[in-house]
Amino acid sequence: MTVAHDPKTMRKILIASLTGSIIEWFDFFLYGTVAALVFNQIFFVSEDPTIGLILSYASFALTFFIRPFGGILFSHIGDRIGRKKTLVLTLSLMGIATMAIGLLPSYHTIGIWAPILLIFFRLLQGIGIGGEWGGALLLAVEYAPKERRGFFGSVPQVGIPIGMVLGTLVLSLMTLLPDEDFMEWGWRIPFILSALLVVLGLWIRHGIDETPAFKAVQKEGKVPKLPIIDTFRFHWKEVLIAVGAKFVETAPFYIFSTFIVSYATMNLGFSRTTTLTAVMVSSVITSLLIPVMGGLSDRVGRKKLYILGTIVMIAYMFPYFWMVNQKSVVLLYIATILGLGIIWAPITAVLGTFFSEIFAPEIRYTGVTLGYQIGAALAGGTAPLIAVAFLSYYDSYVPIAIYIMFTGVISLVAISFAKNKKSSFQD
Repeated sequence: MTVAHDPKTMRKILIASLTGSIIEWFDFFLYGTVAALVFNQIFFVSEDPTIGLILSYASFALTFFIRPFGGILFSHIGDRIGRKKTLVLTLSLMGIATMAIGLLPSYHTIGIWAPILLIFFRLLQGIGIGGEWGGALLLAVEYAPKERRGFFGSVPQVGIPIGMVLGTLVLSLMTLLPDEDFMEWGWRIPFILSALLVVLGLWIRHGIDETPAFKAVQKEGKVPKLPIIDTFRFHWKEVLIAVGAKFVETAPFYIFSTFIVSYATMNLGFSRTTTLTAVMVSSVITSLLIPVMGGLSDRVGRKKLYILGTIVMIAYMFPYFWMVNQKSVVLLYIATILGLGIIWAPITAVLGTFFSEIFAPEIRYTGVTLGYQIGAALAGGTAPLIAVAFLSYYDSYVPIAIYIMFTGVISLVAISFAKNKKSSFQD
């Protein structure tokens, strides 16, 4: 299907895709950071701080296992009735859940109901983001010119670090409050403010038309009755490739952005503000590099760039932890910038476009979502939890580094099965 690539329309599509992605990831990562700093004292109260932290990270990890179910639900809607309607639903659900978390009473106020309600709204977050990513990605790549698909597909990925920058920035400002005020109400402000971001995102997405690829599927009468059945029946190999490829993109990310917050503050003596600022600076850098790497993939290929980034990531893990453990602020910044700001960028930049190109358009929403969310559940949400458990048991960063290197090996094996075949897009 030939698409008229009007520059004004293209800008509108990219802005709509990016904005929704920013909001979703702002909400999502805000929880991860606050889980490291606050929730073990407010909701998961325990005499042993390590147990409280593990429970807090477990609530963070739990969402990753509900995300595939949210993905199944919303990808079914996306492949049946369209990408646009699905994006409105996912964004609204995520925003409501995030604001509710900011309003929850503490354990000391309502007892066991506090962590129960926290987990409930966290699960709603997971369901929402389970369907959001695939929709935001396809909104961009299914409108993209063939020769710029890598760049367009990288734009929703920019929402990941930008969302984290915004969340970290607001939270960093809150940490300037006295500790008592921050623990009582300061951490709640960013969660409540997310309601304003949701309204902005819905307004920007208003008026966006359905993607050309989905229109073509409708016109040709190829809309599947049960997209997930067709996906597992005819495209199970592609799903497995996508799941494995996701490992090295997600596990190191949560070590660099989430685990490091608790590890640097509780084990190495860094201040919360210093650690959060290092993560924020690195996120700004990777936000600038991701579209550059996406554009580069249009010239050198997704697979080559991904493999290069993965090999460098594997080689970097021991140097990363060595630098952080020197307890130097300068080395903390360098380590985080190299890992999150530079090495991670080419991997995440090509991931979405690569996923979209290996699935047929009639089940593309389901295929990319399943691969992404199952991979995230297996390697992403569990990464901080596994890291804390390893650290508690071995009192060493060595097992953590080996674990992250292993996720890279899994991804290299997965990508080796990806054929350099003709794109599933109709250009």
